[in-house]
Parts: sequence; C-alpha cells; structure tokens
Amino acid sequence: MGCALLSAASLHAVEPDFRSGYLSVGLSRTAPAFSEFDVDSLGKGKLADNPAFVRDANAEGLVFESKGKGAFTYSRDGKVVWLVDCGAKTVTLRSEHESGRPAGPTLPFTVMFNQKKNHATLLGLMRPGERKMALPCVLHLPDRGTLRITSDVPGAALDYDAVRQIEDTPNVKIAFPAATAERPSVLYRLEVTQIYPQIAGVEGNPLYDGFRRDFLNLFQVNPRLQMLGNNASSDPVAFTVYKYAELAAVAPTLADGLTCLDLVRMTLDRYLAGALGYGQVGYGMTPTDAILCKWATPWTSTDSMPSLVIAACRYVEASKDRSWAEKNYAGVAAWARQMVARDTDGNGLIEYPSTGNYGDRPLRDRRPANWWDTINFGHEDAYSNALIYHATRRFAALARELGHADDAADFDRRADRLKAAYVPGFLNPKTGVIAGWRSADGQLHDYWFTFVNGAAVAYGLVEGTQANAIMDKLLAKMKEVGYTRFDLGLPGNLVPVRKGDYVHEKQPPERFGEPLLEDGSDGFQYYENGGATGCFSYFLIRALYTLGRVEDARRIFHPMLKGYADGNFQGFEANGMSRDWRDWKGGGHGYEGLLVDNYFALLAVFDDVKAGK
Repeated sequence: MGCALLSAASLHAVEPDFRSGYLSVGLSRTAPAFSEFDVDSLGKGKLADNPAFVRDANAEGLVFESKGKGAFTYSRDGKVVWLVDCGAKTVTLRSEHESGRPAGPTLPFTVMFNQKKNHATLLGLMRPGERKMALPCVLHLPDRGTLRITSDVPGAALDYDAVRQIEDTPNVKIAFPAATAERPSVLYRLEVTQIYPQIAGVEGNPLYDGFRRDFLNLFQVNPRLQMLGNNASSDPVAFTVYKYAELAAVAPTLADGLTCLDLVRMTLDRYLAGALGYGQVGYGMTPTDAILCKWATPWTSTDSMPSLVIAACRYVEASKDRSWAEKNYAGVAAWARQMVARDTDGNGLIEYPSTGNYGDRPLRDRRPANWWDTINFGHEDAYSNALIYHATRRFAALARELGHADDAADFDRRADRLKAAYVPGFLNPKTGVIAGWRSADGQLHDYWFTFVNGAAVAYGLVEGTQANAIMDKLLAKMKEVGYTRFDLGLPGNLVPVRKGDYVHEKQPPERFGEPLLEDGSDGFQYYENGGATGCFSYFLIRALYTLGRVEDARRIFHPMLKGYADGNFQGFEANGMSRDWRDWKGGGHGYEGLLVDNYFALLAVFDDVKAGK
C-alpha cells in the first residue's frame, strides 16, 4: 500500500476508423499512432470505452489518407511510409524506409494506453536493463482481450514502457520501430486471439466468459524491471511469484516459442541474479527509474522465500527444464534454507522477527510478516507457515528428482515437524478455526481469516473431519455477519481487525482501513480490514472443492466468475479509488487499478469443471 496513482489527464473521444466485433481502431491524423485501440477477444462487440490516447504530436509533412476497406496510409512527399490494414481480427502495420530523408528515420508507430481505463501489458521476453520486448509477444488488455504480435523481421523487438504517479496520464506505451536502411520494409501483424486452457465444458458456456477473456490477467510484465509484477507500472513482489507459476503451469502457448512459463523463468532468473522484489530487505532502496514502493522493513517477509521456492519447483515440474533446474539448484536451495532458518525456537514453526503483540502496530518501515501488509501478522504466522509447508514438500521433491537425497530427507523432516505443530499452534479453541498468528507473548490473534483457513486446508495441514468442522464454522460466521457479495470476491477477515493489530499510518479509516476506534469497527470493510477482493479468495474456494463441498464452493465461486466477466476487479470508481478492493456495498477502496492477485482464483475453474454439474 501507500503508492497511489494520480488523476489522469482529460482525453478527447475519437470516432473509430474501423470496427468489427473484435476490434475498434482509430488513427491519428498528425502522427503514426493509434488514437483508439480496443479489443474483445470473444467477438461480442464489447468495445465501448476506448483506453488508447495520443499525445499532441505533429509529424512534419505527414499526410494521412483512408484507402477504403480498412486500409489507411501515412505518406510524405508522395511516398507511403506507413500502411495500416485492418481486418475483422487483424491489424497489420507496414513501414517503408524513407531513403535520403535528412531528418532521420521514419517515426515509429505508437499506441499509448491510459492506465485509468485499462492496464494493458506486453507479455514476452525482455533482456535485463532493456525496455525492448522481443517478438513474437502478446498484447493483453485485461477484461478486454488479447492480440498476438509477430513480425516478418527475425529478431524484431518493440519499445515498451509503463509509468505511474505522474502529473500526466499514467500509461503504457508501445512503439513499433520503423523500417531502416538495413531493413527497408518491416511488417507487424496483430491478431486477436483467445488464450486460456482448453477445458471440457468451458467453451461456449457464458459462465466462463471471464475465464476465457481474463485468464492472462494475472500476468503483467514491468518493462523497467523486466519481470512480472503487480501490473506493468507497479512493483514486482517476491511473495506473489508462486501464483504466476501455478497459472503458468496450466497455461497454453502464448506464441511460437513463447509460454507463460518463459515469463516465470525470466522473472526467476532476475531474482536469482540478485534483483529484489517488494517483501525483501533492500527493495526500492537503490535509486532506479522505476517508481517503487520501498520495503524499508529490516526483515524479509516470511512468505517471500517460500513463494520463490514454490515458483521454481513448479516451473521445473511443468516445463521439464532439467538443465535450468541443475544450473540453478544451488540458488533455489539457498532460498529454501533461508526460508526454514527462522525456526528460532525449534518448535517446527517459522518465526518472524516482529512480535505481532497487540499494540506493536505495523509501520511503513516495519511491515508485518506476509502479503497482508497492514495487518499485524508477526512471530508465528499461520498463512506463511502454510505456504512454507507447501514449499518444503515441493523442494524436497525437486531435491529428490535431482539426486540431492540429503536435502530431500531434511526438508521432508522439516515439513513433517511443521505439520505436527501447525494445528496445536494455531487452532483457536474459542472459535474452532485457525487463527491468523500467535504473537511473541503467546496470544492468538483471530479475526476469522478466510484465506488462512483456506490455505491450511488446501495445502493439507488440516484434513478430514477437522477440516470440515472448520469450514462449517467459517461459513456460518460469514452468514452471521451478512456477507453475500461474492461477485466482489471475499473479505480476508470477517470481523474488524482491532486498532492495536492494524497499521499505524494516520490515514482516514476509509482510505486503507486504519481504525481510530479501539474495536476497529470504523475501519472495517475498507482495504485489508475486511474489504472484499478477489485476492486470496482462491484458498477458501479450493479448500471447499478439496473437501467435496461443491455446492458451498459454487455459492462463492460462480458469482465471482460473473464478476470477472463484468470487469469487477480492475478500474476506478468515481471516488478515485480502484475496484481491486471494495466495501461490501461495492464502493472502491483500492489504489493499484489492477492488482493481479485478484485473478489467481481463476485457477479454481479446474476444480469447478472437474466437479461436474
């Protein structure tokens, strides 16, 4: 939290020059650029709100002409320098070199997306330190659709940038380089496509429209850091990398020679080479041209290392890339050892240095133990320990596969010890559910956390009758407190987080949920203090499917699927705050605009379809 976007500049509506059920395209009259660019991969004509815009630009001597039937040219001195050809599902851009022009090469063809309207991204491979996206790649507009981009020039790349927190419009900018003397003609082809796992029962079923259109929403490449992040202009976050890997493992091919697993590998390679993400000590403390939310906390969050370990193991398992695994085993093992080194008292559970004691509130320079960085998770954190348990099992399997028998045995023993300690350490006898954390003073802090209990069951730390009893109590509590807006996702907690267990930043309660009242009620339903979100809802849904409670799972998940189809999880409300967090009436209380964690729950479609009618 704490890195909000500034308001966008006013934009002028432009009539499209070409429209089909899949595409809406407008072209600038003064420069080679799209003034309108929208897509609906499902071909249903959902093209009403143009996210593209053009900065004031005037390419001297450039003449725009419509040639009919979707063809347009930009010419100078009677010579065509850019040819645009639009079809029902395709746009082609052809650049012809202007030989002998003293002013230099032809201008690139550009498109800029207003992030207040859509968090467009390019998905493909980037070299460290270069804002160049290799082709082929994918242009994805969350909640709208996807285009595959290719070129007839081997080794071609697009210029790619994204920036937030500026006085002008927060934006994503893509430039198609023009032809040169060395390459006198260059063609780019953008083709509308649908990229989602082909699961029996999904195709043609409107329940899964959001799944088909939004499956790639979890993936956003930050061009200034060349790795996956919260969105294209936001932070890479160490403790979310495992989510990318889990979806990438079941994703279809993006383009020839390019998969989502390649994006995960690119990101892991950056971390292995020393790049940091939010959640790790030192992140954002070194000057860079990327706008980052600093992690000034003196400790790495407890969920960062297990996330990276799970991602690496899942990548190897899904890609069968044994050479990468062997090359990077030492680095992944170092993450795993760092992860388990914090069992400082030898009880099998991993501890975080922050006490988690009531009144020892989180601060900007002293964040809590996990992703929920405004809630006082500290000392022994139930969510992080669930993730660590899963990571130890995954790493033990990887070590065994690669012939590191001693590591495999060591981490299996650690997993056994953690599992044995988990329920005795975290089950609250007063409520019958798993508490959020046990603080250093021995107290349990229980706010009826949906994701904590979901993760405990989904990862096998609580099973059978006991797991069902916990789900019974959690669902009964949800009914008691009156939460029904499943189209908005789930609250992380079902009762208010008290003042002494919530962040102290002196913000109004409705901003980020920070209460002024001791009981926390004035901050409840805002942001992480009980706000509705798709983030982390996967765990409870997955737990219910795992237990065979299909009706309970679908009561939550099917309205969420409609919410995905309706675009409920990204964009901004009239109050200037975003839809990635909502109050229980639907009011926006987020700041990212697009927070990719919201789309991890799409993985539950596999469970839903498997469960049958």
